[in-house]
Amino acid sequence: MAQGRFTAATVVDHIIPHRGDPHLMWEESNWQALCKPCHDRKTGNEDNRPKYTY
Repeated sequence: MAQGRFTAATVVDHIIPHRGDPHLMWEESNWQALCKPCHDRKTGNEDNRPKYTY
């Protein structure tokens, strides 16, 4: 919808990548529904530039 079109969501995405953190993985407020192409694009961008917090 942000791009001016409607596509059914098929994937649950983590808004903030969980990177193995079980709290972020299962926190429902960290979930969003995306279509697979948008999820793959978002995840690909995040995986190319990972942000880690310690």
